[in-house]
Parts: sequence; C-alpha cells; structure tokens
Amino acid sequence: MTVASSYIIAARRSALGRIGGLHRNRRIADLSAPVVLAALADAGLAPAEVDELIVGNASEGGNPARLISLAAGLPETVAAHSIDRQCASGLDAIIAAARLVQAGEAEVVVAGGAESLSTAPWRVAKPKSLYQLPHFLRVEPASPDLADEPAPCEASELLPRRLGISRARQDVVAMQSYVRAEAARASRRFVGEIVPLRGNAEEARDQSAVEPALDDLEEMVPFAPPDGTLTPGNTSSLHDGAAFVVVVSEAVWQARGKPPALRLVSTAALGVPPGNDGEAPIAAMRKLYDRLNGFRREDIGVFEISESSAAQEIALAEELGVDPGKINPHGGAIARGHPLGAAGAVLVVRLFSSLVRGKEAPPGRYGVATLGAIGGLGLAALFEAVR
Repeated sequence: MTVASSYIIAARRSALGRIGGLHRNRRIADLSAPVVLAALADAGLAPAEVDELIVGNASEGGNPARLISLAAGLPETVAAHSIDRQCASGLDAIIAAARLVQAGEAEVVVAGGAESLSTAPWRVAKPKSLYQLPHFLRVEPASPDLADEPAPCEASELLPRRLGISRARQDVVAMQSYVRAEAARASRRFVGEIVPLRGNAEEARDQSAVEPALDDLEEMVPFAPPDGTLTPGNTSSLHDGAAFVVVVSEAVWQARGKPPALRLVSTAALGVPPGNDGEAPIAAMRKLYDRLNGFRREDIGVFEISESSAAQEIALAEELGVDPGKINPHGGAIARGHPLGAAGAVLVVRLFSSLVRGKEAPPGRYGVATLGAIGGLGLAALFEAVR
C-alpha cells in the first residue's frame, strides 16, 4: 500500500479559560462546535465534505466526538471517535487524522482536542466496603487507587532537583512566558487563531495571560514546602479550551490550489517511570531525534511545549541543546493555561500560526510540538511548513 501525503490547511482554537471562568457554562459541544466550523470555513470546506472527526479528551467520558460532530452540523454519516491519552490526547488525535488520510482511508478529517472541565462529569470512587464513603477523584489521577497521590506538578520536583534548577530561575522563565504572551497579544498574533465564541474582547484572549509582577511570583508559596521550587506562578494550571485542525489529502490540497499548510514529518511516543512525568517530553524528543537520520536539528525554528512547569521548559533547552528563544516564543502553558486533552492540539494550532498563518517571515521551515501526559508518557511530533 502506498503512503500518501496529508496536509493541515486550517487550524483554530478557542481562548483558554480558567475552570469556572470564561467557559464556565459551556458544555463540550458548545465550546467545540464553533471552533470546528471556523476551521472548516478557513479551509473553504463545507461540513458535508468531512469524512471523520477525531477528538482528544480526558474528562468527559463516552464519545464526545460524536456530540461535537452533531453540534457542528456535520452530516450524521460522519464517523467520530475520541482519544484519551490524557494531556497528549489532542496531539494524538491530529497524528491519527494525518495517518488516516495518508493511508487513503479519508480525504478530509477534522481533528483536535476539547476540554470543558467546568462542566465535565465528576468522578467518584466506589467505596471498597459498605462502611466507607465514596470520595471524589482528581481530574487526572495516575491510578484509580491513588486519589491522594501528589499532583503532577508536585511529583515534577524530581526534574529541577536532578538538574539543579533553582526556584529563582524558574520564576524568571515563568515571567518571560507572560511577557511573551502579552507581546504576542499586543501585536495581534492571535488574530485569526482564536475563535471568539461571543463578540467581546474577553473571548479573544486567553483568560490567564495577565502579566504579573516578578515580586508576586517570588512571594508565592511552593506546592511542597519548605524546599519545593514549583509554585502556582511557575507551573501551568488546568483550563477549559478547544483546538481543531483540518487535515486533507494530496488530491484535496491540490484541488484547493495548494494553500500553505503543515505536513506531519515524524512522531515519537515514550514512557518514563510514573512519578517522573517532568522527563517525559524530553525523552520523547530524544526518541524523535533518533528517528531523524541526516536531519539538521538546527533547522527546527520553533518548539511548542505545553510545559507543566518552567523547570520543564528549562530542561528541554539544556538537555537537548535548544535555543531558549525558540521555545514557546509567544508564551507557553504557564501564561495561557493547560486545557488537558486539548493541550497538544493547541500546540499544533500555535505552530500553524507561526509557520503558516503569519504575515511575517516564519522562524523556519520546521516546528515541533511536544508535551508530557500524566502517568509518565511523552509525545513529540515534527511538522514541516509547505508553502
């Protein structure tokens, strides 16, 4: 069987909102459907032309992809399925869409991630006996039997401890993320990327991307006192959000006049010991590099990582020799938030804006999306801009 090419010709996302904030009353279909339709409109495709919808999600349960498909007005015949690899789900969905098209089994696939944590069902653990009360589980527990396990950011203290990354250094990098995000907003880099779900300014910007003072970051109490280095200010927090891309075949791409696009080059997934989650994206990147025989790493112009902490961003630069200026050049998850199953899809939308959508010269021909998932899983993908 011949493997054909696939192309991402449109990419959109919602603004990211704090849990109980911007999208507090929006069910997952209400949050996602306008983004799907905006991406299709950008691609110049009608809902009736879609073959499949693939959605990454970690909190809704069931098959939210089908709900989103129907809410967006896609034909009832459109196949829809959901993927759950926790934080990596949205990137996984896009990779799956590219492979589906490359295999010749679809011509147009909409893929991405959606997370409405504000309205998602609560998860309750069943008591082990009649004499115990049920208890609520965290949104992303590593094990159903370990509800009191440290949160991922607390477990990630292993990374800065191993590399000797100080609290002060993490706070500076976190501050830089906010500064970059604000500079990008001021220069209107998110116009054409974010779909305002209502016609007001709040809907056109990420809710948490409000620049704090460095003094405020320095005064925050660490998650693991007294010696912990991770705080609410230098880690990313869970948010609501949706992000989708349109993946098409070579034939559809040519029929539409070969518009600028992203092409998936290679991917890598790798597990690390549970509890050492902070290492996962770096490990996945090493595996990705090993697969790129003869490829010049210097040709990668931008690295988008949905970092769990500033320490993870620092580690990516130091462990892999990446120019820090290439990592999250318009701010990362610390500034905009981490929408769990949609996080990886947001990274691809960001790459599309940097390498394809922007009116300025792109930072290069290639870009990487990488992130870790709860339980010690890392995922990385290399994309090429086709102009």
